[in-house]
Amino acid sequence: MLRILGHPTAACDGITRRELLRAGMLLPAATLLSGSSGPTRSSHAASSEGRSGHLRRARAVVLIDLFGGPSHIDTFDPKPNAPAEVRGEFGTIPTILPGTRVTEHLPLLARRLDRCALIRTVSHRYNSHNPYAVMTGFDGGQDQIDYFAKPTHHPSVPSVCQYLGVGRGRDLPGYVMLPAYPGYSQGLRRAGPYGGYLGPRWDPLFATADNFAGNDVNDGGSDFYNADRHLIGEPVLPKLEGGLTLDVLDRRRTLVEQLEEQVKAVEAKSHVVRRNAAFDLLSSSKARIAFDLSREPEPVRDRYGRDLFGQSVLLARRLVEAGVTFVTVHTEAKPNGHWDTHENNFNMLKKLLLPFLDRAVSALLDDLSERGLLETALVIVTGDMGRTPKVNAKAGRDHWPQCGFALLAGGGVRPGVVYGTTDKIAAYPTDFPVSLADLAATVYHLVGIDPESTVPDHTGRPIFISHGGQPVWGILA
Repeated sequence: MLRILGHPTAACDGITRRELLRAGMLLPAATLLSGSSGPTRSSHAASSEGRSGHLRRARAVVLIDLFGGPSHIDTFDPKPNAPAEVRGEFGTIPTILPGTRVTEHLPLLARRLDRCALIRTVSHRYNSHNPYAVMTGFDGGQDQIDYFAKPTHHPSVPSVCQYLGVGRGRDLPGYVMLPAYPGYSQGLRRAGPYGGYLGPRWDPLFATADNFAGNDVNDGGSDFYNADRHLIGEPVLPKLEGGLTLDVLDRRRTLVEQLEEQVKAVEAKSHVVRRNAAFDLLSSSKARIAFDLSREPEPVRDRYGRDLFGQSVLLARRLVEAGVTFVTVHTEAKPNGHWDTHENNFNMLKKLLLPFLDRAVSALLDDLSERGLLETALVIVTGDMGRTPKVNAKAGRDHWPQCGFALLAGGGVRPGVVYGTTDKIAAYPTDFPVSLADLAATVYHLVGIDPESTVPDHTGRPIFISHGGQPVWGILA
């Protein structure tokens, strides 16, 4: 542990090289919280209009990213008249929308579909298990090259929004990802949620989820498709290196300021902003209260589900209510916290994945509605891709980016809409295909940013933020 106080010499006079290096470990930790930094919110973002005078319908956005690729056929686009090897094992049930049916394992959402817009024709080219395309709208990446996060990647939609002045906070971050960074349970960082070539200043605040049960199981082991194992835990505020407590935070800030006098030759001005914001966030009572799930009544916590992802969705509601603009719940954790159902698809869906989706999203819609927030909070549920129409020999479905779904509600979305149709086996859209770029453009439009805007890449070239996409006008109020 670093000795902060009580050293016989002042840090600025005689701190040892070893202590300098050990104290320097604080700086990357503070940088990790860079999503909470940035300039004061611009005037256009604080008004009812966004960039270029666009009306801002959504004041907050919650994206629930179903990592691994949820089967569209076994959820929102069932094909009961298809051959058995396509329709699968599940029956269907009617929804509150006449003529619209969903899988029998989504009864709660079936009764709430009149609050949502259901897109059945999401189609793209990016066949990879990371949120790069979902988070950015760019589907031209290659799995071998773009699997891991790079500083030259396109920035995420929330990162772009903050860069353009929408979503910046003072005592709360503008952009939070739950329950942790994509890849956290495997020791890697998947591409997608970052500021990319706009810089780490626009990265999200990543919660931490190192307390969930099951993270000691090897990836790909016997539990990878185990439908009987639930992941229990909850996301929490990150800690700085060494288990820093709030009581010594101000004193540690002083030490870092002293250290910076000795390393200022390699310190960028932007780091000072990020560092100060990191300290401010961790000492903010508003942030601590927002992240404190123990303040929720027990029946409410039960309603969302006492699992890692149910509690993450509940925390997303708390953060939106507190004033955070962008929250993403990325449903990934090993051993079986994923939608990549190459095997045991139907048991995984029936016992684990669909109950979570049905319970947590329904609770979120109810809570936002009851609190008067659904009108201005945009909720999006989608995933990496859909799954193959034909069931494979291991009772699973394989990757299929050619067709998938997105469920949207609130924030300027027209409720009760089913948009797009697919062929008889849900392999391809037959009308109104929607790209991930179109979904990104829809979000930009609803938060008040012109989807035709550009931002500079790492070489200074202007890049269109929507990557050629257009808002899905048919689902907008």
